[in-house]
Amino acid sequence: MSTVPQQIGHTGEWEKPSRGVAGMLSLIAAESAIFTIFVVAYLYYTGNEVFHPGPRDVLEVPVVSTICLLSSSLFIWIAERAIRQGALKRFIFFWATTWLLGAVFLAGTAIEWHGLIYERHFTVATNVFGTAFYSLVGLHASHVIVGLIMILVVLILAVAGKVTAQHAERITVLAMYWHFVDAVWVVVFTVVYIVGR
Repeated sequence: MSTVPQQIGHTGEWEKPSRGVAGMLSLIAAESAIFTIFVVAYLYYTGNEVFHPGPRDVLEVPVVSTICLLSSSLFIWIAERAIRQGALKRFIFFWATTWLLGAVFLAGTAIEWHGLIYERHFTVATNVFGTAFYSLVGLHASHVIVGLIMILVVLILAVAGKVTAQHAERITVLAMYWHFVDAVWVVVFTVVYIVGR
């Protein structure tokens, strides 16, 4: 008599994927394509033209801002776990910390741009490097702004007591977007401030 091995943990029923997660993955795929175009354009144009000023002349590596943004991914992950456990106060604390770190990063970008424009007179019209730099870094900054707005809306709702463990999946979808923004910054940071210099 032969026996058929059973698959452990498999119910045999196909589970429909979450619409929110599927939608966010689709958005991330589309946005990744856009960022890829900008990164390739940056590398192409800054690598094929002799320009002054160049990256070494005007750019300083934004270490503190980068640490703030990348560490925010850890805090949003902790917040996500907290809401799944129904720990609203812990969720609010770590969610607010994520927002604060993202805001510090954005402020760092604003300070950098202010110094480049008003002190070094380096603008989008200075040369091809200026156009490529402001386009790529500005595209990322716009995504950070969108993320910060969404995080702030959720934070306000959480403080008002309108966020519960039932909203955990929506929190996960938003956290996916924030992780994407952080991952893109790793690429932008590497291309602009390390490879490009």
